[in-house]
Amino acid sequence: MNMMTRHWAGTPAVAADALPLDLAVVIPTFNEAANVPVLIARLELALAGLSWEAIFVDDDSPDRTADAARAIARLDRRVRVIQRIGRRGLSSACIEGMCATAAPLVAVIDGDLQHDEALLPAMHRALAEDPALDLVVGSRFVAGGGTGDWDRDRVAKSALATRLARAVLRAELADPMSGFFMIRTETVRALAPQLSAIGFKILLDLLTSSPRPLRLVELPYSFRSRAVGESKLDHVVAMEYLIALYDRLLGRIVPVRFAMFSCIGLIGVGVHMAALGLMFALGAAFLAAQVVAAWVAMTGNFFLNNALTYRDRRLRGGRALFDGWVSFCGVCSVGVLANIGVAGFLHDVHNGTWIGSALAGVLVSAVWNYALSSRFVWGRY
Repeated sequence: MNMMTRHWAGTPAVAADALPLDLAVVIPTFNEAANVPVLIARLELALAGLSWEAIFVDDDSPDRTADAARAIARLDRRVRVIQRIGRRGLSSACIEGMCATAAPLVAVIDGDLQHDEALLPAMHRALAEDPALDLVVGSRFVAGGGTGDWDRDRVAKSALATRLARAVLRAELADPMSGFFMIRTETVRALAPQLSAIGFKILLDLLTSSPRPLRLVELPYSFRSRAVGESKLDHVVAMEYLIALYDRLLGRIVPVRFAMFSCIGLIGVGVHMAALGLMFALGAAFLAAQVVAAWVAMTGNFFLNNALTYRDRRLRGGRALFDGWVSFCGVCSVGVLANIGVAGFLHDVHNGTWIGSALAGVLVSAVWNYALSSRFVWGRY
């Protein structure tokens, strides 16, 4: 009778053997199908005694990582899958996973098995025993931690990235580049609207977005060697890290995507002039040379923007790339006319200096190209 009363009052009956959820483990993945069963088995051992769930957030991996996780989820209700279509990025994947749980604590761990899941109980214990603590970070650079088989070059790059990160941090942290941590879910939800979701270091995003310094502790662990798959620490990922730092330092003044779009536009000017010089050397007439140079520059700008500026929604496949390229060239062609029109108007009608008029035309063209490209080229997919 009591259960019926609670049910009709709007509170669902709870199974007698159900336990409150203690912890969620978010695992962002891309091409990690072979690692999924191994990681679940390791979590099973490490988290014995805790009520936990594992949330795989997969960026539509070609190796069908999401399907590998779903196969386990059919038999184990602690395993959940979020398969993202048309979205990419480790930081944004972590944010989606952390906001998708009802657990009071949430951990982020890589799917490549390089983080030590045996540290999770100590992380949980630290947060459970100290209500004033916001965050526990798995650190490679405190006493007892290590970087495994890293070579000298990778150690030097990590040290440089750490020094750069400390320039924008609001907390003393030995390993701000760590991707292995546990945090209170309510803290993540409060910070989510301010997070940039750029790049691959979500910890840096959390620390720099908080209006107050987060109270944290670092626990040591040794970074493992990757057994299966390929490392994602390529040059593009390193560039994304620098972009994330820029966003935190200057992003409120000049949005990071517009800054990248403009920088690629400057590269396009150099490409245009180089192509123009080559056409002249081949004996082409001025008008023909200009048309070819503009086409080469716009093509180069399109592919650079697709790979870098709009990496999180980049176009794939022959048809999508062709349609995007045609749209981009159309947008930029109108931008050239806007550039000429504004510059001519300021110079001839308002007697402006040629430098000032030209710069105003360039600015209008850049804003036009960026706004319409974001909407009609990379906003459609």
